[in-house]
Amino acid sequence: SERKEESMTGGGGSDALHQLYYDPNIENKNLAQKWLMQAQVSPQAWQFCWALLSPEKVPEIQYFGASALHTKISRYWSDIPTDQYESLKSQLFSQIACFSSGSKMVLTRLCVALASLALNTMPEAWPGAVAEMVRVFQEDGGGVDGRARCLALLELLTVLPEEFQTSRLPQYRKGQVRGALGREWGSVCPLLQQLLRRTDSPGAVKARVLRCLSSWVLLDVPLSESEGLVHDCFSALPDPELFDTAVEAIVNAISQPDSQRYVNTLLKLVPQVLALQEQLREAVQNGDMETCHGICRIAVTLGENHSRTLLEQVDHWQSFLALVNMIMFCTGIPGHYPVNETTSSLTLTFWYTLQDEIMSFESDKQAVYLQVYRPVYFQLVDVLLHKAQFPSDQEYASWSSDEKEQFRIYRVDISDTLMYVYEMLGSELLSNLYDKLGRLLTNAEQPTSWQHTEALLYGFQSIAETIDVNYSDVIPGLIGLIPRININNVQLADTVMFTIGALAEWLADHPVMLSSVLPLVLQALGNPDLSVSSVSTLKKICRECKYDLPQYATNIVAVSQEVLIKQIHKTSQCMWLMQALGFLLSALPVEDILRNLHSLITPYIQQLEKLADETPNPSNKLAIIHILGLLSNLFTTLDISKQDDESADGSAPPVKTAPPPPGPNPVVVVLQQVFALIQTVLSKWLNDSQVVEAVCAIFEKSVKTLLHDFAPMVSQLSEMLGQMYSTIPQASALDLTRQMVHIFASETDHFPPIKALFELVTSVTLSIFQQGPRDHPDIVDSFMQLQAQALKRKPDLFLSESLDVKAVFHCGKFAHDLDNHTHCCTELLPHCSDVPPLARVVQEDGKLLVQAVLEGIGGGASRSLMDQFADVLFCLNKHCFSLLAVWLKEALQPPGFPSSRITAEQKDNFSHQILRERVNKRRVKDIVKEFTLLCRGLHGTEYAAEY
Repeated sequence: SERKEESMTGGGGSDALHQLYYDPNIENKNLAQKWLMQAQVSPQAWQFCWALLSPEKVPEIQYFGASALHTKISRYWSDIPTDQYESLKSQLFSQIACFSSGSKMVLTRLCVALASLALNTMPEAWPGAVAEMVRVFQEDGGGVDGRARCLALLELLTVLPEEFQTSRLPQYRKGQVRGALGREWGSVCPLLQQLLRRTDSPGAVKARVLRCLSSWVLLDVPLSESEGLVHDCFSALPDPELFDTAVEAIVNAISQPDSQRYVNTLLKLVPQVLALQEQLREAVQNGDMETCHGICRIAVTLGENHSRTLLEQVDHWQSFLALVNMIMFCTGIPGHYPVNETTSSLTLTFWYTLQDEIMSFESDKQAVYLQVYRPVYFQLVDVLLHKAQFPSDQEYASWSSDEKEQFRIYRVDISDTLMYVYEMLGSELLSNLYDKLGRLLTNAEQPTSWQHTEALLYGFQSIAETIDVNYSDVIPGLIGLIPRININNVQLADTVMFTIGALAEWLADHPVMLSSVLPLVLQALGNPDLSVSSVSTLKKICRECKYDLPQYATNIVAVSQEVLIKQIHKTSQCMWLMQALGFLLSALPVEDILRNLHSLITPYIQQLEKLADETPNPSNKLAIIHILGLLSNLFTTLDISKQDDESADGSAPPVKTAPPPPGPNPVVVVLQQVFALIQTVLSKWLNDSQVVEAVCAIFEKSVKTLLHDFAPMVSQLSEMLGQMYSTIPQASALDLTRQMVHIFASETDHFPPIKALFELVTSVTLSIFQQGPRDHPDIVDSFMQLQAQALKRKPDLFLSESLDVKAVFHCGKFAHDLDNHTHCCTELLPHCSDVPPLARVVQEDGKLLVQAVLEGIGGGASRSLMDQFADVLFCLNKHCFSLLAVWLKEALQPPGFPSSRITAEQKDNFSHQILRERVNKRRVKDIVKEFTLLCRGLHGTEYAAEY
């Protein structure tokens, strides 16, 4: 390989490049790549770059030479002696002249290299750089034709601002160079104008001029100074070859943040944009989507960036209104998005912007604008609902799945826009939609297309989903109309479902209307195509209206059971359906709940019994997880304690109002009946973490919902959890144990089983950690959370003889999630005085903790953890002050710890500052941050500033 490297250098890099581009052997390619990367930054690069550019080399090699030059100039500028600037510049000029009729990619790299040189020497060493570039290329250049020289100059002028945007100039230089470039616009502008206006300029030259303008306006060239050129861009729009680049240049020029200062220029642009309407109409007639798109972009850019400025020019209100109407035409452009048109979606943000501006004026001004623009926004609603309509069934069937998905997203955007427009138009908008729908559904003469009905309902649903429509007087009428709709199509049925779902809260206040819509929902449940909409709507109704549903309960349960048995819905919809039934049953008398639960769950229990007997295999595993999931989703929402969901102002937490009925909770009754079966399933599947998780989820959801009503199950469940965890430890069992500790550890009756479980789980976990905690990261973190919860709820758990507190304390060293460990330490330290075993551990091992924290602060841990380390130090200082003073002194004694950048004096200073702060936790965090920056050598850098 050394011999190979020598041969590469011998050829001035050409051999390496040949290998890179043409050698089939990948190892040689990699070697060549490595050599070339090094060669680019070597001092010899200056010599071989020029050699690689010689005319007999192939373009790939010349390209590499030009790239290497750019790398040297842009990244290693300081290596270039000042006295070589001139020769480097003239060499680049002559190479650009040579390549102006050669390879385009090499020419561009050479231009970028010269641009980089200009940026590094402006304005001091090379004042008037751009003027000189223009002069050099306009002089007669040895045998290179004028057009090629002109294109080369335009390429150079185009890459100059682009190179500035990506250059690595330091901040203070960036400001200087930006100013210098701004002054050079005076040399660029007349040249561009002259080339654009000459009738004999070739199309390629004009296209390059337009690109050059785009590039310069991004430097915030004042719009007043580029005004003439922007007008010329409008003149270029009728030329199909120049259309795209002209659009780009206009859009860039008028969307510069600075451009709104030039009100007069903007006012002159409005009629120019309006003059494009004829071209736009022709494009629409000819189905020319690109032209529609381009003209729409120009109109929207002007409207979106400058609506405030243009609204304020009250004398010109008619021309701005004309612009708004032109954008409306673009919103309503004929055809179905995204198949026959792609323009309308560009306009939606304009309507937000205009509305925001109007609504932000003070009230008397706003009233004037609303007079003009409310009718416009009513028209917008019609246009949007027209655009949201589905195509004919036949046409829709021919769309690809990607087109259907884009159309779905487009309708969501329309929905968001309508919701927003409601803020301006208010309840009148709903009345307007209701009148239209009423006319459609009651007009016997004209048969309506389902698409029309669907779009109007979609408009309603868009608003009702997010805005409280409880005060609207048209909702009763709407609910009365829904049953009259002839639902003969999936999309329409979906929208009817979602509309009913959006009105669930309203139905809770007007339960008498439930009878007219509930049958529709139950009927839709049996249709797999309406799975998502029907199930989510039923869930909303059961959640919002549960106290009004008892009379319908038998029917709802029967229909739900039927669709579950027929397996009509996918897994996640089955889970939602169970949650819906949980809400529904919560409001029934206990005996009815038990009766319904019995009929609902029995088929699954029988199925589970059968599955529990079978030898474990992947397909029965899925079935088991499915059944366990159904049960846990049912128990998630089945809560018989009557709750006021919230007080009137929404501030107070839920209040349990009625005393719970006597006797055990129905969920507990069911769990006790199936407990033995669940144990059987577990015994077969103990080493499968997904099945174990599914079992734990049933109890975790039940404990969370039932709280203290779960009491009768505590000892049974604690025993089962202990057995499970001792056989095969899994994080889900620890998480469930944490839940039990949280709710039951402080209750005298339940303390013994919880204590036994806690001790067992702790000792099993500690023995795993002795073998090697690295294999069980999930267990480490769940275990630390459990310990922290125990310390918080019931520190007495640590008084036990059989609990090895010292080992628990050491566990934290393994916590992948240091957050949990420090959390555990800060829970543990306050109990030093009242829990003797903890006090002993802290005295014996506190120094190790302090060392670990200092090591983290010194650079051993992510800077995002500094606040947690500060919490531990603050806690130690508060609860073990005299010990901390000794530990800090001892831990900081060794030189180079926690960082070689820190002096003994800085360490002393840190200790004194920490020991002084026993009240102000915020201050301790600042001291730790300051110290970690010193340790990492970042103090006073820009990284420190991000802190």
